[in-house]
Amino acid sequence: MVRAVEQEQESKKLTSTILDLKGSNDNKDEGDNGLNSNVSIEEMMDQMKEKFAKLLLGEDMSGGGTGVSSALALSNAITNLAASVFGEQSRLEPMSTERKARWRKEMAWLLSVTDHIVELVPSHQKNKDGSDMEIMVTKQRNDLLMNIPALRTLDRMLIDGLDTFKDQTEFYYLSKDASDSERGNNKREDDKWWLPTVKVAPDGLSEAARKNLQVQKECVTQVLKAAMAINAQLLSEMEIPESYIESLPKNGRASLGDSIYKSITDEFFDPDQFLSSMDLSSEHKILDLKNRIEASIVIWKRKMHQKDSKSWGSGVSMEKRELFEERVEIILHLIKHRFPGLPQSSLDISKIEYNKDVGQAVLESYSRILESLAHTVMSRIEDVIRADLLTQDPPESNPTKDDSRPNSVHAGDDSESTNAQTLSDLLTWTTDQNDNEDQTEPQLETPKENNDQKHLTKLNMLITKKISYLESLGGLRSPTSRH
Repeated sequence: MVRAVEQEQESKKLTSTILDLKGSNDNKDEGDNGLNSNVSIEEMMDQMKEKFAKLLLGEDMSGGGTGVSSALALSNAITNLAASVFGEQSRLEPMSTERKARWRKEMAWLLSVTDHIVELVPSHQKNKDGSDMEIMVTKQRNDLLMNIPALRTLDRMLIDGLDTFKDQTEFYYLSKDASDSERGNNKREDDKWWLPTVKVAPDGLSEAARKNLQVQKECVTQVLKAAMAINAQLLSEMEIPESYIESLPKNGRASLGDSIYKSITDEFFDPDQFLSSMDLSSEHKILDLKNRIEASIVIWKRKMHQKDSKSWGSGVSMEKRELFEERVEIILHLIKHRFPGLPQSSLDISKIEYNKDVGQAVLESYSRILESLAHTVMSRIEDVIRADLLTQDPPESNPTKDDSRPNSVHAGDDSESTNAQTLSDLLTWTTDQNDNEDQTEPQLETPKENNDQKHLTKLNMLITKKISYLESLGGLRSPTSRH
């Protein structure tokens, strides 16, 4: 009987949720009759059934039980939804109403799973006789309770930021088949040749447009920074799969290669000089270096824990071992911050694939797609800023993107450095810079709702917290089966 009542309540709750979604997405159809509304609700129910059927089957539509885990299925669903809705954000313009409605509706469906991931916490209940009794009640898991609202705020900030460019007339985009004379000096010199060329008026943007671009750049920088911090923290909490450990070379030198190993263990070491000496001309080469470094860190930390010094040689002291590890960690930090749009490493992919925690899977995938979208929007804003700069100075005096650093963020000229910091300035890794971050980070000038302010306060606390992504790379134990 109790179970029947609970099922009835759940059914009413689901119907109420659908009606709320219907009302929020279809306000423009208020004049429709009830029949059309019923049809629309039925269509939404069919979509929900299809999506959750795929999740329950683990993407194995044959029903043979060979599908992926629920965590990976949900992670893939969020990733695929973002890819189909956002795709390649090639222009700095608002999302269409249809795409925006679909994104909010289907993300609400997928995130609804986290409402039922709970933990038991103590509470007090007052009896009829006035006495207090301690009981255990369910509450949404703490990591989800903190991060889901934060990620929703970042999501809203990105979409609202794109909406500020609605009906703007200060810049426009040329067609893909535009001639070189039409493109003028504003030719793309990076590997994103398929993106449209942005053009501004001959006398450049107005001051109001430049200020809006700068404000939106600062806002997107905060979003990118927070999304990266959340995603790095989640990945650091995931255990290293046994399959990844088994695929590693026998020692760190074999993973890095003789030349890289020699540079890192040299008496005089400069991380910036090291990266400048490496061939980082393509995304593939940067990712390969990142994979090698992460693998060496895992190997060395495991060997340190197991007190195995064979790979280092008998003549290497404990102090030097720690020094070499620190150098490799610094390089990894620099790579992550200089190339925020870099694809995931082999270690990250392996963690996501073998992760069984549904809550972590949702948070990781949501933060990852927001990080990717923020990086894309940042690139589109920089395209417009660069086109504006070309109208003010000769092409040779303007900063251009370094082809040897794909997807990297560059500082621009000194004239705007006082008003807006670059992403590389904000994403600092040294202790001194982190301590002074509150004094140098620009503040958002756009008004926000009270709700957003609360979540942004939490985000700032999360960002300023020193998150060590590398501490868990040397996982002291292999993951154990949870089922």
